[in-house]
Amino acid sequence: MTTLPPRAERPLALDGASLVYNGALIEAYYAQWVQDPASVDASWRRLFESSTRSGSPLPSGPEASRRPSPRAEGSALAKQRGVYELIFAYRTLGHFVANLDPLGFNRYAFDDLELERFGLGEEDLEVVFDSASLAGGGLRTLREILEILRETFCGTLAVEFMHMHSFAQRRWIAERLEGVSIPKSSSGEERRRVLQAILRAEEFEAFLHTRYVGQKRFSLEGNETLIPMLDAVVEACPLHGVDRIVMGMAHRGRLNVLANVLQQDFKTIFDEFSENYFPEGVLGDGDVRYHLGFEAVRKTACGSVVTIGLAPNPSHLEAVNPVVEGKARAWERRLGDTAERRKVLPLLIHGDASFMGQGMVQETLNLSQLQGYRTGGTLHIVINNQIGFTTLPQDARSTHHCTGIARMLGIPIFHVNGDDPMAAVFAIRLAFEYRQLFARDVVVDLFGYRRHGHNEGDEPSFTQPTLYQEIAAHPKISEVFLERLVASGEMSRDEAQAYRKAFVEQLAADMAQSKQWATQAKPKLRERLSCPRLLEPVRTAVVEEELLAIGRAITQEPPDISLNPKIARMLQDRRAVLENKGPILWPLAEALAFGSLLKEGVPVRLSGQDSRRGTFSQRHGVLYDIHSRARYVPLDHVSPDQAIFCIYNSPLSENAVLGFDFGYSLDYPEALILWEAQYGDFANGAQVIIDHYLSSSESKWGTVANLVVLLPHGYEGQGPEHSTARIERFLQLCAEDNMVVAQCSTPANYFHILRRQALRGFVKPLVLFTPKSLLRDPHCSSPLADFSQGGFEEILPDPARPEGARRVLFCSGKIYYDLVAHREKLGESDTAILRLEQFYPLHREKLSRLLAGHRAEDLAWCQEEPENMGGWHYMERRLRALLGREIRYVGREASASTAAGNLGVHRLEQERICRQAFGEG
Repeated sequence: MTTLPPRAERPLALDGASLVYNGALIEAYYAQWVQDPASVDASWRRLFESSTRSGSPLPSGPEASRRPSPRAEGSALAKQRGVYELIFAYRTLGHFVANLDPLGFNRYAFDDLELERFGLGEEDLEVVFDSASLAGGGLRTLREILEILRETFCGTLAVEFMHMHSFAQRRWIAERLEGVSIPKSSSGEERRRVLQAILRAEEFEAFLHTRYVGQKRFSLEGNETLIPMLDAVVEACPLHGVDRIVMGMAHRGRLNVLANVLQQDFKTIFDEFSENYFPEGVLGDGDVRYHLGFEAVRKTACGSVVTIGLAPNPSHLEAVNPVVEGKARAWERRLGDTAERRKVLPLLIHGDASFMGQGMVQETLNLSQLQGYRTGGTLHIVINNQIGFTTLPQDARSTHHCTGIARMLGIPIFHVNGDDPMAAVFAIRLAFEYRQLFARDVVVDLFGYRRHGHNEGDEPSFTQPTLYQEIAAHPKISEVFLERLVASGEMSRDEAQAYRKAFVEQLAADMAQSKQWATQAKPKLRERLSCPRLLEPVRTAVVEEELLAIGRAITQEPPDISLNPKIARMLQDRRAVLENKGPILWPLAEALAFGSLLKEGVPVRLSGQDSRRGTFSQRHGVLYDIHSRARYVPLDHVSPDQAIFCIYNSPLSENAVLGFDFGYSLDYPEALILWEAQYGDFANGAQVIIDHYLSSSESKWGTVANLVVLLPHGYEGQGPEHSTARIERFLQLCAEDNMVVAQCSTPANYFHILRRQALRGFVKPLVLFTPKSLLRDPHCSSPLADFSQGGFEEILPDPARPEGARRVLFCSGKIYYDLVAHREKLGESDTAILRLEQFYPLHREKLSRLLAGHRAEDLAWCQEEPENMGGWHYMERRLRALLGREIRYVGREASASTAAGNLGVHRLEQERICRQAFGEG
């Protein structure tokens, strides 16, 4: 037998570099193959057999060691290079021509994958080439290479992964897809289970469609493969160490998911279709059934338990995304999984039009790898109906796939044809495994269709006649899949029909119970929400010795850190103020509130744009070494056994970050969670979360957050974009004691309201308008004694004129200090200025009590904001009803813009307000 050359001389399998020609090696292998074909590797056998079949056997003897002619060698190398380029092209572009659309409409020819583009042709199909790393590598004919490429990247499952930033992750994807037979990757029992899940999904929709004609349910028909996909995720959770799934989705298919994945009782679902339905024990206005949340405990086939929480969601389809991420992060904290983040799986289900069309998706994706917001990766599933309400993809996006936005993260995107359920299950399992291994987001794009219109009362053929003719003629997913199982002998049609029949009988029995209930139920109005405890005093004072100890700890210059001299001086000044027992300014009051809560075991989390330093360079919650930027967090050093303190600079985003912190607060209510806007008017960018979650979630869904929203507010001549936090908008949202809206005017009251929020024993959101120029104003200060006694005051009396005043001015916030300064300038002594520190709920009793001590011949509401903004319209009606008198308005004239853009104009307006307040005309 011919002796093979040493190992070092053997050619390596190359991945797109150059092909090493070694005639001696080929001769040795060829001679060995001639003597015993089985003695050489299969790839060499194919090469020699191919050469023999083509009539050009490889030379032997001296001829074999000769280098081929330059022209022949160049041609061979060019073709091999073309093969490498072909492999790269299919990996990169194959998803464009894949068989993804069940209806067959969206199929594309793609010239860039034609053999001629790579210097190859039909005559090369039986030629053996090095296949690089394709399916494990080795020598293969071009025909075999093409078969692997087309099956892997152009079938009913396609993947976008060559845009991924990590070579290791790209290789991981390739190794698990290339050359893998999806039909052979599952057992017959598993295929039966998948079919049964699809049958349940289809029959559930058909049952609702015929029993509740015309009622909206936003059916899943055309995408029922989602159900076995979710079932596969639940079953895989124990294998991957996942204890809890936090799920968010819009209304499409929601009832089906509730019934067949979360296993909500069918009768309960049917009850919700009744006009007499009223959930016992639920206060507020409620919501339509396809917006509601649900919590379930699923027992898997292996006996393990997985908890699934489906978050409620409004019709702003993607608004739930950051809320789910925040809830997931909170549960990771609760489960002690803040390092690896593997025990909680955020799972988001999107629509194709909303995934590409709504900016909330991009904002939430951007949070995924940030320190303060990461959750270990999210599993995204897109229910791709290939249509919006009535809008086709070519009118809705500028990308080929609806998932184009996800490419920014360098994550894999699996596209799968919904008529191939086993490919979909294979894809979701692979995606789940990827998430657990790499802690990154992953997307599965499930191509299907929408059998009905946007809802069941909509007529889609008005706008899409040809599409819906095709849908009407297209067989159900179960029929397509059952055909395969029948052909393979794994299931008979009779068996499938028996399963259908048994399931429908179960639905009918539960519906009969629901109808019996409905005939006995009596329609009734829901009780209104109320919370009288919102006005009860809470003990928030901290003994002086404790405050001093906390203050010394947080003003201690850190060891081994070279501070900026200005920061070192700031710490020294704050310490001196404490030792002198005041006057304490706003930033130190906040730090004392946080520090005292941490010492009492209450965790604190604050996030927002530039919140670590503070927009106005006031907080300095994180200190930095001037040489290395090493970080030191003073509030981490309050006491040895303190609670955890987290402070994060958020991305330049309001909508997603506020949604995240709202979700976090929902599932971690024992902590003080704060979101801070850089300027109060930036809350405009989070209006969807404010309107649909913060203010109304308790009334709609019975879910309420303990979140504090900090909004810098005040007119300092900085122009219309940095003056107002739109107090009027938040007051319009107030009803049924749904939240607290406040504007503190002293550091001590700010200290007490923060502590009250964390300690009062029940949960409500707090919208708190915070100052800007007052942060360093010595007039806006409090002695240490105000922190060690008393509590939050909803209304502050006038310390200079406690009673007997002829004129009473009501105001809130910074304008108080302008009014006081003007009063001193006038030498006026017959005006009392009452500060409203809490707008909602209004403490009427305290207001009446404070007003009773004054003659109050002239009553006026004074504000900086224009007449159509601020607190005027909210307060005027309430003051008039409470006092039985007309209230004079003092403030800027109604305006389309929030403030003047010129500092000089601002000052003139401010002066005019003060003069009018004191009756100067």
